[in-house]
Amino acid sequence: MSKKNFAEVVIGVPIEGPFHYSIPDDILNKIEVGMRVWVPFKNRKAVGYVVGFVDSPKVAIVKDIEEVIDEEPIISSAMLTLTRWAADYYCASWGEVLEAAIPGGLKKGKAKIRTLLEKESVREGPCGAESLTKLQEGCQINFGQDRFSLNPEQEEALSRIVKAVDKGLFKPFLLHGITGSGKTEIYLRAIRHTLTLGRTSIILVPEISLTPQITEIFKERFGDIVAIFHSSLSDGERFIQWKRILKGHARIVVGARSGIFAPVSNLGLVVVDEEHENTYKQEDSPKYNARDIAVIRAKFSNSVVILGSATPSLESYYNAVKGKYELIRLTERVDGKLLPKVNIVDMREEIMERRFNAILSRRLSREITDALNEKRQVILFLNRRGFSTFVHCKRCGLVLKCKHCSVTLTYHSDIRKAICHYCNFSIDPPQVCPACNNNYMRYFGIGTEKVESEIARLFPCARVARMDTDTTTRKGAHKKILDDFKNRKTDILVGTQMIAKGLDFPNVALVGVISADTALNFPHFRSCERTFSLLTQVAGRAGRGEGTGKVIIQTYAPMQYAIVSASRHDYMEFYRQEIVFRKELKFPPFTHLVNIVLRAKREDRVIKAASSLADSLRTQGAKKGIEVVGPAPLPVQKVRGEFRWSILLKGANTSELHTILKNMPNRYNRIEGVALSIDIDPK
Repeated sequence: MSKKNFAEVVIGVPIEGPFHYSIPDDILNKIEVGMRVWVPFKNRKAVGYVVGFVDSPKVAIVKDIEEVIDEEPIISSAMLTLTRWAADYYCASWGEVLEAAIPGGLKKGKAKIRTLLEKESVREGPCGAESLTKLQEGCQINFGQDRFSLNPEQEEALSRIVKAVDKGLFKPFLLHGITGSGKTEIYLRAIRHTLTLGRTSIILVPEISLTPQITEIFKERFGDIVAIFHSSLSDGERFIQWKRILKGHARIVVGARSGIFAPVSNLGLVVVDEEHENTYKQEDSPKYNARDIAVIRAKFSNSVVILGSATPSLESYYNAVKGKYELIRLTERVDGKLLPKVNIVDMREEIMERRFNAILSRRLSREITDALNEKRQVILFLNRRGFSTFVHCKRCGLVLKCKHCSVTLTYHSDIRKAICHYCNFSIDPPQVCPACNNNYMRYFGIGTEKVESEIARLFPCARVARMDTDTTTRKGAHKKILDDFKNRKTDILVGTQMIAKGLDFPNVALVGVISADTALNFPHFRSCERTFSLLTQVAGRAGRGEGTGKVIIQTYAPMQYAIVSASRHDYMEFYRQEIVFRKELKFPPFTHLVNIVLRAKREDRVIKAASSLADSLRTQGAKKGIEVVGPAPLPVQKVRGEFRWSILLKGANTSELHTILKNMPNRYNRIEGVALSIDIDPK
């Protein structure tokens, strides 16, 4: 009997596989591992992925594969190995992870990729689509030209990385370089060296908004062998890039989170820029962390991986301290530029002296005026969008809330709507209080929209732009806003964390942080780390050109150690204090966390299921040294009409945690009608 009589097939659903299907004679010689097939699944026809063959099935009744979709495998054995590891580690199904690794059209079972390529290649797009002929024939490799010499620190860093690449073995580096220290140039030269060895590279960036600027740098240096790969591309654009990578026409992949699954072969180097960013963590299933998968992919492919950041995550720096990663430090800005001077403004004193709560302190207002008079540019940062954070009746105390989520509605003045930032429910804000029928409705709190409005009022001659989720929904909006700022068509840029990192604009003289306390007051063990990182990163946007830059941080907690350390650009000071608290409270990097979230329309049902599951986990965990915390409602307890409770597991040994999780009933689906999700290493 042929070993190809039965195929192991996984499907993109939260059910553990593989499933066994018989192979009809007419496709026996066509089917291979890594191909897509049409299979009957429950009461429908589904796209499946062939991951192996078996002599005999594990079930009595076996259905036939209906059709082979691909003429050749589209998933390599290396990608199958990587996705299988990710599925096991993140408690997702193998099929779900495979579908996270391929373009949307392939998930739908599309076979005529060529037709879609032709359709997309006739027009210009953000991925620089060339003609179909050029895509199929490949491109001339451009190894890039160096424009300037490296400083001694950069030379030393590059030398260590190049030696590791030459050995062709797995080697992880943590590149800890202050803002403006030239990390990107090291990436570029390391990639160029990797190309000369005939190997490929992947570079990940945390935000879609950063991709246009990074794309320009890489395409200018290396030409058409660069592919852009991220989830915001259309199906057709992703097909183009994915096909170019698969065929070997693109040797360098620049992308956001999903770029780590790019189908490159002969991988030699992986770079994760701003490795600390929580945007590398996928929020929906499979809840993978692209940074951690990057390390694993490099390990599986005997590649070098560089984790770069001015503010490394506590876990990564701890790994470097313990020798798991090799630490490289860049302590100087290129061309001898100085880090910007940072001043902290105590907003408590500002209120006492001025008798009202102003958006801008007097110090920040003066500095903005000076910068504008010098024809320099300004960045103002506030990590909260909208105009007012809540609408409130001063008479009876009513606060407008979402009817689907347990959160207040945020007022957006440009569309005159009060909107839920969780489910997008919106209403016209009432003029009269719906509870007491009095005309006392008022708007409180500030967001980026209100800051923009206030800046336009105070500085009427300045050209002001805003960059947040609301202003970047249209395709190409990120690039347009950044291009206008780069070309000095904008004087003041107001934005959220989109503008906090990776951007390099030499004419920025001043960065103002409207409120440093936004992340600090969030109930999360990473709140101090996120505050320090955001402040340090946004401060690093100043002083990159001629002259020194200035940073003004407005806060109600001027002595908090994350804020003080950020004002001094002192990562080690922050690390030394934060690591003590992490150890005392048994948080990462000293333990691994698993967050189990249960959801249901009925609150009593989710509480009952959470309590029952927590008791079971606590019994098992006691034998393995695993702490079970909860159950407890999430900070935002209700979202989209569902009540949410969580159980947190803490354990030093990941294998013990995974053993307990594998014993959970229906861990991929539901428990007694309650939806369940598992988040390994939550951010």
